[in-house]
Amino acid sequence: MRDFFSKTYKWLFPVTAGIAFLALQANAQTTDSLMLAHPEYTASGYLPYQEPDNSVKYTKAPAGYKPFYISHYGRHGSRYHYSADDYKYIYETLAKADTAKALSMTGKYVMAASKLLMDKAASRAGDLTALGAKQHEGIARRMVKNFPEVFNDRATANRAGAKGRKVPAHVDAYASTSGRCILSMSAFLGELRAQKPKVEIHQETGKSLMAFINTFSFDITKNYAETAEYKAESDKLWQNISTRNFEQTLFADTTYVQKNINVSDLYNKMFEISGSLQGMEEDNSLIIFDRLFSKQEKLNRWKAQNAWWYSVLGTCPLTGDDGINTAKPVLKHIMDEADKVIRFDEDPAAATLRFGHDTAILPLAGLMELSIASAQVRDLSKLHEQWTDFKIIPMAANLQMVFYKDPRSSVTSSKPGAVSTKPILVKFLYNELEVTAPINCDQAKLAKNEKCPTAPYYRWDDVREFYSKKIQ
Repeated sequence: MRDFFSKTYKWLFPVTAGIAFLALQANAQTTDSLMLAHPEYTASGYLPYQEPDNSVKYTKAPAGYKPFYISHYGRHGSRYHYSADDYKYIYETLAKADTAKALSMTGKYVMAASKLLMDKAASRAGDLTALGAKQHEGIARRMVKNFPEVFNDRATANRAGAKGRKVPAHVDAYASTSGRCILSMSAFLGELRAQKPKVEIHQETGKSLMAFINTFSFDITKNYAETAEYKAESDKLWQNISTRNFEQTLFADTTYVQKNINVSDLYNKMFEISGSLQGMEEDNSLIIFDRLFSKQEKLNRWKAQNAWWYSVLGTCPLTGDDGINTAKPVLKHIMDEADKVIRFDEDPAAATLRFGHDTAILPLAGLMELSIASAQVRDLSKLHEQWTDFKIIPMAANLQMVFYKDPRSSVTSSKPGAVSTKPILVKFLYNELEVTAPINCDQAKLAKNEKCPTAPYYRWDDVREFYSKKIQ
């Protein structure tokens, strides 16, 4: 069948070009020209993880400071499209049209391709792909490479029978009950163990963990995300989307289409699935959904999608803070676990790893006011210039809070009432790139001769105070 399609329809579509994976700078402006040059970015949250390239350099920590703890939240890696029904809907819609002799020549090809895709992917809807697992392996490998001190054996005076000698570092890992998140955690920990065989790992999943891993439900969005002001702005973006070319390419009988097909629904399902193919890694050269949309059509459709994510779980001033506030439980867990490590030197964890979903890490980035996700934009036609979903929630998106201390300091606690001679510092990495947050150094609380650190490094006392107010 492959040879038949390749020879018969080769003239219809050019050979699929390889996707260009670029290290997307976290705070760089997203322009129309960039999107037209890289239409794969219009896949929104389906965009596969973009590994940092060799040009990415980290700001050197202040003299004497070494990393000792990492708090992490990661979205699962690339997955198959979430809905088996969508795969079936596309094929069955086109098959019925073919029976009625309403398909064009191209439509017949797309129908056959949709059957191949349905047979391959419908039974795996929502599952982690092989590429998704590799993404987490890569993130783990680079985490160890970038911060090896965190995972080295460490001295402890508290573990039974271990006084006076070094013991392996240990890691706590938690995953959503979703299979793709559990497998993402497994891939990450497998690579971590390969890099640091002595590290002791505690891993866990279960319904009780969902209280902080992911508390969001789309059912609540009707209560806050459907404001008249947002709808007016959003409608302008959706009005820029035309399905005419799509319809004329697939169908030969317009009367049949008008009577039997919801073109908009078919268009949107095919658009989403075409973006998801990037994460499947298999040879999908016959699945030509992607080529049913021009670059400009992809750009227009993506702008509307981008605005939708912004209204539901972003820092959208047109819909309020209800969306980002759903991340309060995970932010509280981050704060509490960090305090345990910092305040109590009882064999503290080297890292706390969490594996969940886009619907948790997206509002978390906004709630934390990280520079990549904090834009306040009312004119949604310009939103993409400051806030872009594929930078915030690509597959395997991750936040790493890296904690530093000066081992020579006798006091490292941020416990209320304690005065630290050498304060704990923390910096934020989002998708392994340094980002900032609007956290001010409290001059009045500085110890004698202490200076404020320079971003991207922040005093944990200041970070803790800033975020504690948000989760009250």
